[in-house]
Amino acid sequence: MTGIKILATGAYVPKKTVSNDDLAKIVETSDEWIKQRTGMSIRHHVSGDENHTLLATMAAKEAIEKSKINKEDIDVVIVCTVSADNYSPSSACLVQGNLGLKNDIIALDIGAGCSGFIFGLETIRALMMARKSKYGLIIGAEVLSKKMDMTDRSTCVLFGDGAAAAVLELSDGLYTSVIGVDGDEEMIHIKTPNGYIHMDGQGTYKFAVATVPKVIEEAVEKAGLTYDEIDHFILHQANLRIIESIAKKVKQPMEKFVVNIDKYGNTSAASVGLALNEAAAAGKIKSGDKILMCAFGAGRTWGAVVIEW
Repeated sequence: MTGIKILATGAYVPKKTVSNDDLAKIVETSDEWIKQRTGMSIRHHVSGDENHTLLATMAAKEAIEKSKINKEDIDVVIVCTVSADNYSPSSACLVQGNLGLKNDIIALDIGAGCSGFIFGLETIRALMMARKSKYGLIIGAEVLSKKMDMTDRSTCVLFGDGAAAAVLELSDGLYTSVIGVDGDEEMIHIKTPNGYIHMDGQGTYKFAVATVPKVIEEAVEKAGLTYDEIDHFILHQANLRIIESIAKKVKQPMEKFVVNIDKYGNTSAASVGLALNEAAAAGKIKSGDKILMCAFGAGRTWGAVVIEW
């Protein structure tokens, strides 16, 4: 089996923080209302000269520096996003230029909503195998603050900006994946290029608590493991209640689930990567640990990957 080994991770979030109380000054909401329903306390929004390309570049730069690899050996760059600065050129191409990577590489963006990082892992693995690549670079980056209607209180309180990256190499280690799409255009959407993001919160919750446990079960079974053998569950940070519900359904303690939604809100395609980076940076993930990453999002998309650290 050809798997993926994560050599290092990196992250970058804007300096500006927006609290629940800050949002309560703009729309009819409250800190208590948001916390009880989502688990969110603050999120980060770009300001000044900050933009999507900057966030993606800085996260990637940190991951490369921590990996100690020669950046000239990076052969594939994938940016997972629905909020790049441009429709063309792609964010991945701009990151390649900013980092001074070699030019005979593949660099492309993937749009799978909040499932982006999982779709990205599956895609970059396939491309690296096809090209016999030494290293690959995956980035999840979003600037959703520029895609929000601040009068839509059911959505504008949920999303934040941020980026996370990982340097990868192919390995003979554990790798299994489950990917799916259901062709839905209403649950979560940005209808036009300059449109706003809107999410059906109740519909998303029902979809997540019904679908994610099945996806996790399938991924764990494909890996030949049991839930107890998974050391860390890293789920898309959309809602704390969703994560808690899934933990109960798979009968695993919350201590095994990485949670940082209180610090960042929902960062869509950056969400899984930010949680992974935070756990790794804190020393919670050790060599040989088995990690399940799972996400769900617009489209309706879903996916899970099991790897060994």
